[in-house]
Amino acid sequence: MQPAANYKVSDPLSSQRLSVVIITKNAAAQLAACLESAAFADEIVVVDSDSTDGTAELAARNGARVIQRREWKGFGPQKQFAVEAARHDWVLCLDADERVSVPLRASILAALAAPAAQAYTMPRCNRFMGRWLRHGEGYPDWSLRLFDRRHARWSDDPVHEKVLTDTPVASLAGDLLHDSAETLAAYLDKQNRYTSMQAEELFKAGKRSGIAQLLLSPALRFAKFYVLRLGFLDGVPGLVHIAIGCCNSFHKYAKLMALRQE
Repeated sequence: MQPAANYKVSDPLSSQRLSVVIITKNAAAQLAACLESAAFADEIVVVDSDSTDGTAELAARNGARVIQRREWKGFGPQKQFAVEAARHDWVLCLDADERVSVPLRASILAALAAPAAQAYTMPRCNRFMGRWLRHGEGYPDWSLRLFDRRHARWSDDPVHEKVLTDTPVASLAGDLLHDSAETLAAYLDKQNRYTSMQAEELFKAGKRSGIAQLLLSPALRFAKFYVLRLGFLDGVPGLVHIAIGCCNSFHKYAKLMALRQE
């Protein structure tokens, strides 16, 4: 990835000031590259959750405003807290293992110079098992991350949170690069936690699952992303990625059934 240009959004190129907001927890290994790619913003806000690996110190050394928030209510509420802590209404929400590519940075600057919308989605490119996925579930993985907070906010979902908006959404060119650099074992552990959280949320909402969902949900997911969206073109990493996604669908509904039986 090319280094970020040394200028701010508040230069004459843009009429809008921008805050980049990031939530972290023991993300020192990934955060430096994320901060470098976001250096064009007017400010960077890092909301940390008591990291023990020097994340907060690293963020402060790189010019970020660091806020410690020990209370954890889930990813959605934590990201919304970060958005509300920003000094500017226009915010770009990043994860610590994401990078703003040079083409995406140019698109963001152009959008802020003459906003045609109050919310923008961007293609996210995921690196999995050493390969940048370009098909299937891994790409374009559209993600709404740039918005005017007066017209949008994060949902309260504890996992698989999303931005809710009352305004039409425009799209940006250029990829948001997602490279977690985690091992496959760590990725599987994370997916197991996520499916448990999803099942608990469905249970609290009074949802039920049956054999049809257990069988059809993974099958339809495989057909959509591996076949129709050409996931097979991403080779073995693409196959493993969709296989895990299909297992997640099965596990989520199986865990929901178990919760209801208990």
